[in-house]
Amino acid sequence: MSRRSAPRPTPATITLYDSPGTGSQTWVPNIWRIRFILNYKRLPYRTVWVEFPDVEATLRSISAPPSSRRADGRAVYTLPVIVDPTRNAQAPQILSNTNTIAEYLEACYPARPVFPEGSRALQTLFVHHIQDVLAKPLLPIMVPITHHQLPERTQSHFHGTSRAGTPMPVSSHPREHAWQLVKEKFDFLALVLDKNVGDGDGIVAQGHHLSYADFALCSVLLWIEQMAPHDGWARVREWNGGRWTKLRQKCQDYMDVF
Repeated sequence: MSRRSAPRPTPATITLYDSPGTGSQTWVPNIWRIRFILNYKRLPYRTVWVEFPDVEATLRSISAPPSSRRADGRAVYTLPVIVDPTRNAQAPQILSNTNTIAEYLEACYPARPVFPEGSRALQTLFVHHIQDVLAKPLLPIMVPITHHQLPERTQSHFHGTSRAGTPMPVSSHPREHAWQLVKEKFDFLALVLDKNVGDGDGIVAQGHHLSYADFALCSVLLWIEQMAPHDGWARVREWNGGRWTKLRQKCQDYMDVF
């Protein structure tokens, strides 16, 4: 009589909480940054999809920490969030806030670093520039476009919460003028990256090798490509001698969605 072997335990896997669009499964720039790191470091993970109206309840149910707090002390729950049971299955790490997650993954999984030695401070400034300077003129363009491509429940959610601080999907600038403002920000960034030519390829922030700064920028490119492929990405891909298309191509191997 043959003896049936006991089933092997399922290996612990990192879980990434993401929010879906309708036309593309993943689109949020801050979440793309974490997905890039997981893929680049070759860490096994799975995705749990959570629509925006369900984010707070879902994250509270897994005891995720708030990503920030309002001035009145009220907790704010946003994605991404990761749950990592691989180091301690009985007490998995649950983290929110994109930068916190990035720092954690780099510290706990140092192989294939996204913060090469001595680069953390400059990369932090680079990413801050992308978030607070380069992306700012994109908002009046991309928020309305993105809104119309989200699930219906999510659209209704944003309409209902706009008074609490979520921007309404209404553009206050003529489209062509808004794109010109965006181009000026990309032109400036191209001039900065040109300083690496000779010592690097002029495409990536660290000269030759991809890093967190590149993933932060490429996440914005993917947001444009996925949500505005014809009006947006068709413009951006031609700017600065096709530089941004080249960056996207360099990041291509790390765009898997699990």
